[in-house]
Amino acid sequence: MTSTTTPPGLARFNALDEDAARSALREVCASAAWGERLLAARPYAGAGDLYAVSDAAMAELSAEDLAEAMAGHPPIGRPEPGDPTSAREQSGMAGASDRLRTEMLELNLEYQEKFGHVFLICATGRTGEQMRDAVRERIGNSPERERETVRTELGKINRIRLSRLVEEDARA
Repeated sequence: MTSTTTPPGLARFNALDEDAARSALREVCASAAWGERLLAARPYAGAGDLYAVSDAAMAELSAEDLAEAMAGHPPIGRPEPGDPTSAREQSGMAGASDRLRTEMLELNLEYQEKFGHVFLICATGRTGEQMRDAVRERIGNSPERERETVRTELGKINRIRLSRLVEEDARA
């Protein structure tokens, strides 16, 4: 594997000691099982290999592992202060009206009451209205269907976050 074919961020990730790599993966996904699976497969020759292992690990997460992963995500419209990743991903809510923010808060609470966890959606590139419409639609899902929808959305989020890790300049 040469640095000319491996993206700089991926080469840097491959070279990290285990604790630092684990920490980097926790920034992507809060599931320890997912992170350990990705750690065990290092080094990666290319981004496609990393994404394939991520997708396979996501498909195998237990309900408890999914719950752990979801716990790392703030509710839509309320990113954690000082968390630039969530703020960037939820930027579609940044200019939302007070009415839309209030509606999202109410829908988030209704969703959480029904399913027992935050509403999780890959918010990147979505408007506040699109996120509101998605939570409205998904509240009608069965718990089983919603768990698989969450798994899919979490996989999309992880892919976006991993791509940032892979594409990072080695100086970062």
